[in-house]
Amino acid sequence: MRWLKLALLSTAGATIVAAVSASMWFWFTPVGVNNYVNKVTFKLAIDSPELLTYLGFIDNTPLDFHSGKLADYTKEKEERGIAELQAARAGLDAYGPQGLTGQELLTWKIAAWFFDDLLRQAELRYSGYRVNQISGVTVNLPQFLTDTHVIKNKKSVQRYLSRLAEFGRVLRETHERVIDDRANGVIPPDFVIEKALVGMNKFIADGAAGSPLVTTLGPKLESLEDVDNVTASKFMTEATQLVATEVIPGYQAMITLFQSMLPEASHDAGIWRLPNGEAIYAANLRSNTTTQFTPDEIHATGLAEVSRIEGEMLDILDSRGVTGPSFAQRVRVVMKDPAHQFPNTDAGRAEMIAYLEAFDQKVMAIAADYFITIPPQPLEIVRVPEYSQDSSPSGYYNGPALDGSRPGRFYINQKDTADNPRWTLPTLMIHEGSPGHHFQISTSQLIEGVPLLRKLSPFNAFSEGWALYSERIAKTDMGLYEDDPLGDLGRLQAEMFRAVRLVVDTGMHAKRWSREKAIEYMISKTGMTREEVTREIERYVVWPGQATAYKTGQLALLEMRRDAENALGEIFDLREFHEAVLMNGAMPLDILRDNLAEWAAAQ
Repeated sequence: MRWLKLALLSTAGATIVAAVSASMWFWFTPVGVNNYVNKVTFKLAIDSPELLTYLGFIDNTPLDFHSGKLADYTKEKEERGIAELQAARAGLDAYGPQGLTGQELLTWKIAAWFFDDLLRQAELRYSGYRVNQISGVTVNLPQFLTDTHVIKNKKSVQRYLSRLAEFGRVLRETHERVIDDRANGVIPPDFVIEKALVGMNKFIADGAAGSPLVTTLGPKLESLEDVDNVTASKFMTEATQLVATEVIPGYQAMITLFQSMLPEASHDAGIWRLPNGEAIYAANLRSNTTTQFTPDEIHATGLAEVSRIEGEMLDILDSRGVTGPSFAQRVRVVMKDPAHQFPNTDAGRAEMIAYLEAFDQKVMAIAADYFITIPPQPLEIVRVPEYSQDSSPSGYYNGPALDGSRPGRFYINQKDTADNPRWTLPTLMIHEGSPGHHFQISTSQLIEGVPLLRKLSPFNAFSEGWALYSERIAKTDMGLYEDDPLGDLGRLQAEMFRAVRLVVDTGMHAKRWSREKAIEYMISKTGMTREEVTREIERYVVWPGQATAYKTGQLALLEMRRDAENALGEIFDLREFHEAVLMNGAMPLDILRDNLAEWAAAQ
């Protein structure tokens, strides 16, 4: 999910691609708001081959010539993209909102908010720390190449090799952008630089032949019918040479640059320390929460939720006789119980994934009782790549390709299986899989008669809020924690985790908390290990505001559901409510609130 958002923002906010057909309809003059939104967003997104591949709009389409390329990461391209975005937003006013009703009016509102939000961020000329420990081209592109670029024949192998060569160019362009950022006062904190250096050094440590960009190619070649052994050997040799001559030198240059920045770096965690830092954080909060809540309001909400959830967790710990000198240490007693852990071996990791698959089947067996539309797209559960597991979260989700060529995938971090005891896994599976991200993202792809923007999920508060809402209904409606108090403890711990995020994110970026203060607070309220918490806090440092979307979105959805229940009384139907939320696609929370009020009135 996060990789997609970053990729889209890197192309001047192009988060959608118009559907392409043999008729090349997008060259026609647009008629109506839907066609206009499709056309302008296609024009914005066409320069992101990575995005086109991610969405499945390359193979066997008129855009197939893009599948051997990578995007332009230069400053000049960014400026052109901003100008195109400004023109796109200005043109939208010719199509509404006057005279529009129903789905067309909803499309206009969503598109206008979306373009305005991207322009607010773009005009601040801040693109984050372009290279850091968890994102940027040194992290995102390797996983894109190994997991997202589909290799199914000789032609797609050749295009993979072309992209390896392009990777070198991208690294050089990004190197120049980091130098420019440095000149303008944007240098990551020292601990971010140190972790990024660890990751970059680790990625190239085994040389070209041992690079994941090469080692993952071999097994794929073995399954191709149109590639014989001699040709496969040539492809492997070429891939190794490209990594050696293009990719590794790019990493080495970036490593040298980061080493030179380290003496200049501050230890302060918050974005307030950068030029226009307060304005940047305000824009990021608005973008991620799709609200106008202030940092103080979000901080206060977080503190209140932490207090409530802690009380519910203590009730479970008391009932099970779990004792300890502090709340966090009592949670750690349960976390460390070997009876609830999978062995930290390959066999143990396989057993963990099998457990997750079985739980997902349990959820799907009752899903129709709570949802009208059940996504047909398959869900795979796979391990986070080992080269990125040191800085990755416990789990994350990547949506299926629109053309069906790639399933939805839940990636679970298995660096240390003790980080995810058995009783925590149901909630993680619900959030990332069904009925969380997999339901929301997959069902949105099924919506008919709307532009592609409505089928995707560029609104964090909606997407993450829905996933956290799903965790709640797993208990209150679906009964998945009946006779499983530890599973419910895992649910509450996950909710506590998201409530704490409201506190520490605003703490660091608005209230000038140190990294260390944020770490100690999160440890005291979650019982997570220091290593886990450190990874999380450092994630919030490089993605200001993103972590506030989860709880903000969940609380808004719960409030909207209560409003609908009060308005409809006995005729309230939970399946119909979920259909109204999911089958209109992701949108800003205020627009969703108005839309659900109209839905309730129509009932």
